[in-house]
Amino acid sequence: MMFKPFAVAATLLASASLIFAAPAAVKTGKPNVNIVYNPTITSPLSGTVWNGGEKQQVTWSVADIPDEEKNSTGTLLIGYLENDSENLNIAQPLATGFKLTDAAVSITVPTVAERTDYIVVLFGDSGNASPQFTIHNGTTSA
Repeated sequence: MMFKPFAVAATLLASASLIFAAPAAVKTGKPNVNIVYNPTITSPLSGTVWNGGEKQQVTWSVADIPDEEKNSTGTLLIGYLENDSENLNIAQPLATGFKLTDAAVSITVPTVAERTDYIVVLFGDSGNASPQFTIHNGTTSA
């Protein structure tokens, strides 16, 4: 069987590019450890009632924050529990860019449909949801 020089060269070049494109493993002698920090939200709690437009403070525990997360920033979202989903409003975060070590962030309660199953979710390294709470606005959910 006779191969054309161009076909052989193209095959070798393609094979070499696959080898060089593969990710390289770096051996450090230490196992890779993924740190997941999931702070407990301490406010709002179950039974809390907020009113649309008012100022509130969301708080969380930082007692067990790992050193690797002490410079992390967070994002706070609002959602509601329905149909086994958190229904998070990712388009309009309640707060962003705050330090997780602050253990609190002040927000303005959004004017949303009145419900009793709202949650706030704190994202930094991981997400942690509050217990369900209520927001009153004088409007009702559809």
